[in-house]
Amino acid sequence: MSSALVTTNLQDLTLISRGKVRDVYHTSSEGLLLFVATDRISVFDVILKDGIPDKGKILTRISLFWFEKLKDIVPNHLVTADIDEMPEEVRKYRDQLDGRSMLVRKAKVIPIEFIVRGYLTGSAWAEYKKTGTMHGMPLPDGMVESQRLPQPSVTPSTKAEQGAHDENISPERAGQLIGSELYSRVAALALRLYSTAAEYAHSHGLILADTKFEFGLVPSTKDISEDEVILVDEVLTPDSSRYWPLDQYVPGKPQPSFDKQYVRDWLVSVGYRKGLESGPGGNGEGWGIDETVIQGTRRRYLEAEAMLKTESAEA
Repeated sequence: MSSALVTTNLQDLTLISRGKVRDVYHTSSEGLLLFVATDRISVFDVILKDGIPDKGKILTRISLFWFEKLKDIVPNHLVTADIDEMPEEVRKYRDQLDGRSMLVRKAKVIPIEFIVRGYLTGSAWAEYKKTGTMHGMPLPDGMVESQRLPQPSVTPSTKAEQGAHDENISPERAGQLIGSELYSRVAALALRLYSTAAEYAHSHGLILADTKFEFGLVPSTKDISEDEVILVDEVLTPDSSRYWPLDQYVPGKPQPSFDKQYVRDWLVSVGYRKGLESGPGGNGEGWGIDETVIQGTRRRYLEAEAMLKTESAEA
């Protein structure tokens, strides 16, 4: 097994940003960007010191799988994931990029994360216990943790800068931020994407409890004066979604998962809490991960990929 790639070093390319997981670069192709999925992992919006070997490759494969499966619902930003089809200045870094990079269309990113929830868990469960609501929306009385919601719901959040926390907001507030017509249009797309993916996942032994979609705007191919909505970033990966094993689902408690919840739970068990983002005791040294947790996370991600594809997954 290879070591984790936590930072790319592409000296001949101009770095645009380093996100929680992805490094984004300019390319010589006008209007095209290079997205690189590193092996970094973030929980509670905190990037941990240790990476998960091959995680970026697994995320890229799963995103490519879903981009293809969902392309008839909404177009996406993918141009190619084949290094040989990328600009010359990209190909020279094949050793770092192969299997974890995508050449994508540049888009004006809509500054809202469209989280679609089908089950009551995570921050939605925490809010419901206090107020009986989810992102300010009322839910029936007497619901229990991990219970299936009456219907899937879009629960938007703001897109925070790195190091800051995303903020859950109401659909009304999201409409105020980006315009109610655009919000309604994109929310409807997000629900279609979730419903299609959840049905497929269920047929492969997985519950898609919730997921996060991000969208962008590009000039329409039909009318250049109009903007077209496209799907951007990653899609339906264990980093952006909660996947639960269907055969172990029991409402009323937390569920075993194939996603970052395993790391979240471990980090809390060793002392993490809000206010200690900089490291244990607020020491500024950051949070590391035990080797057993690193291997367990990698194994869970590979297992989710294998179940989705109903074939062996090897990084």
